[in-house]
Amino acid sequence: MTVVSCPIDERHVNPLFEVFDGGDLVLSSYRDVEDDKTELRIFLQDASDAPRASEALVAAGHIVGASLSPTIGEIADEDWKLSYRRHFKTETISPRLAVVPEWELADFRPVSGQKALVLDPGMAFGTGRHATTRACLEFIDKLAAESTGRSFLDVGCGSGILAIAAQLEGFTPVAGFDIDSDAVRNANENAARNGMHLNFFRGDLSGSSRLPDVTPLSPAEKFAADVVAANVLGPVLAKFAAEIAALVRPGGNLILSGILDEIYPEVASTYSQLGFRERESIIIGEWRTGLFSRA
Repeated sequence: MTVVSCPIDERHVNPLFEVFDGGDLVLSSYRDVEDDKTELRIFLQDASDAPRASEALVAAGHIVGASLSPTIGEIADEDWKLSYRRHFKTETISPRLAVVPEWELADFRPVSGQKALVLDPGMAFGTGRHATTRACLEFIDKLAAESTGRSFLDVGCGSGILAIAAQLEGFTPVAGFDIDSDAVRNANENAARNGMHLNFFRGDLSGSSRLPDVTPLSPAEKFAADVVAANVLGPVLAKFAAEIAALVRPGGNLILSGILDEIYPEVASTYSQLGFRERESIIIGEWRTGLFSRA
């Protein structure tokens, strides 16, 4: 198995995934928490695709302002599919919640009253270790401590981690959507790992998709929820602010994440003009996540 890889600054990872144009090439990333390093990887069955993969990485890096120098190597075929597991460990979110990889569940020892969110993220985004996901989970835990029994919607669900956490912490009903069919499939698989059947579906905020199995969410009144979490990217949150705002019921709460701290004021201002008040925010590294309430 051929692998094209390169290190990257963590703050460029999400933007790069948004602009990466590799055709049939599948891009993945992992962060080594112990060494504080993040690496991009493209695994290839055909070594002749390596130059094309390198060029696609360099081009995407140029768009987001990252100078990338990919290298080409070989690994044993049986190792690459599960290599990400070395970098995904149990993450304690609070005394009420922990994110536990499926392969570590047998050794997990929860504190009294703590629930385990069992996860295999596969190729989808969302493990609990990224700053944006971690902050969202903390806010979900905070809202659950205030009151449960409220509806929850996960915008751009990825692995399904936020929706599953919401269900574990007492929110109901719970749903989530993503434009990526692989993410929706992975989210449903992770829900099943936790003994749940949640409403994960392919959804499109812009309402412009022509694919037959994508639900347009503009307007999206029938999907409005008491609590909405949108962990995508700052520019996307700003562009589709009206569509996301329509998903939150009056008196509800909105968690906005995936926002670099430098552009957070702009995003927060956009939602303020739509009737949202910032309750508080969390900054982890260069990423700021906000909790908002709707009048």
